[in-house]
Amino acid sequence: MSEYYNNLSESAREHFADRITDSYVNNDQLTITVMPEQLIDVCQDLRDDAAFAFDTLIDCCGVDYSEHHNWQGPRFASVYHLLSVQLNHRIRVKVYVDGEPPIVPSVINIWNAVNWFERESFDLYGIIYEGHPDLRRILTDYGFVGHPFRKDFPLIGNVEMRYDPEKQRVIYEPVSIEMRNNQPRVIREDHRYSERLEGEQDDA
Repeated sequence: MSEYYNNLSESAREHFADRITDSYVNNDQLTITVMPEQLIDVCQDLRDDAAFAFDTLIDCCGVDYSEHHNWQGPRFASVYHLLSVQLNHRIRVKVYVDGEPPIVPSVINIWNAVNWFERESFDLYGIIYEGHPDLRRILTDYGFVGHPFRKDFPLIGNVEMRYDPEKQRVIYEPVSIEMRNNQPRVIREDHRYSERLEGEQDDA
């Protein structure tokens, strides 16, 4: 399988040339990296060229790399998982983007199935999909403040809501609870883990 995807990776490098910034295979998964301005053009070819024939979009999601170990690149990425039913192969397309808000072209005119996926990525990560016809929140409510899958989003959130009997509607207010750590810290004095590790090293 790796040989197949290595060959497909080379085909992608030859076909797209400088329209992609990287193409690699890891654990039998082919990934290509695309600049935002090249995304639509590359995706169009991935769908229409007979050598690729990626007719089905399986998933689209956002990623926040802000706390990734030693990460030096853009903070966000939009990632697309594609399937060719005809050729029975898959590819992952990754677009790195920075800025506030991060902006990526919508691929909804290429794969209509991306509609709710892009809305979910916008809702959870704040990535703007330019050209999407109805980019609204889809998992949180319309009065929600912030994007809950961002690494810097507070665990207690930014607002809380309640029903106001006088106004006869739901209202939003600043969070009234204090941030706290509910994870207990357990300190063991018997060195059971260090002894086990030493035994494993002796066995090796």
